[in-house]
Amino acid sequence: MRNLTMRQLQIFSVAARHLSFVRASEELFLTQPAVSMQIRQLEESVGMPLFDKIGKKMYLTEAGRQLERTAHEVLGAIKNAQDSLAALTGLRAGLVTVALVSTAKYFVPKLIALFRQSHPEIELRITVSNRENLIQLLHNNEIDLAIMGRPPQEMDVLSFPLARHPHVIIASPDHPLAARRRIKAADLSEETFLIREEGSGTRLAMESFFSEQQIQPRRGMVMGSNETIKQAVIAGLGLGFISLHTLALELKAGELAVLDVKGMPMMRTWFAAHLRNKHLSPATAAFKEFIIAQAGPYLDSAFAETSVQVRNKLTRVERQMQGGEAVKAGE
Repeated sequence: MRNLTMRQLQIFSVAARHLSFVRASEELFLTQPAVSMQIRQLEESVGMPLFDKIGKKMYLTEAGRQLERTAHEVLGAIKNAQDSLAALTGLRAGLVTVALVSTAKYFVPKLIALFRQSHPEIELRITVSNRENLIQLLHNNEIDLAIMGRPPQEMDVLSFPLARHPHVIIASPDHPLAARRRIKAADLSEETFLIREEGSGTRLAMESFFSEQQIQPRRGMVMGSNETIKQAVIAGLGLGFISLHTLALELKAGELAVLDVKGMPMMRTWFAAHLRNKHLSPATAAFKEFIIAQAGPYLDSAFAETSVQVRNKLTRVERQMQGGEAVKAGE
């Protein structure tokens, strides 16, 4: 294994976590052939296959499982060494690795841009995935900070509230429910909902809402991203339960309607989290302090227009309904 490289271990670790070369290439911003080549070279160095492919599914071999454990230990030790050395240099430079749930990609890049204005020499490396994968990244000490909707209770982490996180139910503008006010949750029981994949924080929030309201709507297609759900709702394939922070463009263009459902919006909280015993470099500590201080004010300001659009839409619907009732009374 003398020819093994750290880059190969990094690529293998991501591929082993996803059990997919395609998803590994997307996370690493590499082509799939590049990932396959690095894994093949690693297998040649090890002298054994690391993955088995049975049908369309990929599995780790016994050698792959052992190497995965070793890779986590090696890469975690290197990250700790980097953080310790960075502490000696102060805040002049450094690397911060941040993982986001996919819903956070609608606002975190803007916060990063604001942070870079005052810290241009600090490099930030971003990974976007679902909640389940973020928890695995935290557990393996592969990231400095995770930004998510619900920190893991099963891990020893420190979490810090960042901002309010409203979830709403959306429909196409011509859906019958889009013209109604004060919709009862029970009225959603016969509707079809397009849902996120297992492991998604949005799906957990949706299931929590259904449980609280004691309803079981029909479940349509399972989709792996907010964008796909939005486009499917626009096309009239069903309703969606989604973060309000993902809807600015579609609401402004009039492509989607937020339903006026009693008990909505469902309010959650954005959090930043890291392992309790993790040594934070000065760069990571500075970014954590920045995002804790700035996320709330930024989201309140950036999405104020979206909230106004929702309120105005509901007010117009109510006036139209009152007008219709007045005409009916005059008849």
